[in-house]
Amino acid sequence: METQPTRASAKDFFINMGAIVALYTLVYSLINLLFTVINKAYPKIVEGYDYMGSRSISWPVATIIITFPIFIVLMWLLEKDYKMNPEKQNSGVHKWLSFITLFLSGLLIAGDLVTILYYFLDGQELTTGFLLKVLVLLIIAFGIFSYYLSDVLGKLTATSRKIYRVVALVIIVGSIVWGFVVLGSPRAQRLIKYDEQKVSDLQNINNQVTRYYTDQGVIKDTLKEMFDRGDYYPTLLDRETQQPYEYKKTSEKTYELCAQFNKASDEKNSVLTIYDPYGGGMWMHPAGHYCFKQTLPLVQNDFFKPLPMQLR
Repeated sequence: METQPTRASAKDFFINMGAIVALYTLVYSLINLLFTVINKAYPKIVEGYDYMGSRSISWPVATIIITFPIFIVLMWLLEKDYKMNPEKQNSGVHKWLSFITLFLSGLLIAGDLVTILYYFLDGQELTTGFLLKVLVLLIIAFGIFSYYLSDVLGKLTATSRKIYRVVALVIIVGSIVWGFVVLGSPRAQRLIKYDEQKVSDLQNINNQVTRYYTDQGVIKDTLKEMFDRGDYYPTLLDRETQQPYEYKKTSEKTYELCAQFNKASDEKNSVLTIYDPYGGGMWMHPAGHYCFKQTLPLVQNDFFKPLPMQLR
């Protein structure tokens, strides 16, 4: 005889819903963390411009550290309640959320396998980074699928639940440790953030100098002379050192922008080139004090300047 679903109370609904939301958040953050580490350790070689993206793992790690204990506590409360009231495992909310999670994890497994098969049949290169990402998705999705399949079949025991928790803890701790080994400690992450901000500020200054030249046809000896009018608003102060960025005019159409960097640009990663509509070019830098040499582009007025006497 088929067991009739038990009506869930408001408490049951919110504990079940909270556990599922915590699980989905945890899984998303874990995948984000591992993909970021894989991108760093096994970067994809790309051609052309690439937008500078943050390589920080701070957000996924912070989310995992907070979300994982919440998920464990909620699942412990559910397990404790199910021991006292076994019929609650047949509640509609529990079954619905379990089957939805089963469906989504099964879909992820199928999509993962289809993707790798497509890459193989299409003759595309199966890089180490790509295969690791496939493996990450497969392990996480299979773990969730097997857990909830055992749950809906009524085969989960106290021992098996503990095993799943220990395996999940090992994966999460291992992922965080791997992330910090590859990308550096929180202090190293802070220094990288500072460097990324400096490059972004210098790019903005470069764009505004180019804009000034386009408007005025000349550049001045100092940034103050160009930007005091109020039409240009670049950040001129290094937020880490609280010192102004250096600007050196070297000719009528060339200049240098300088800053003090904490770390060298990673040539294996995609902070290679920042997209710059004004043609700013490469923004690679070593650690320490470094100056980017900039050349102003041709503008319409350049084509109408009088020729030198010897060319007339």
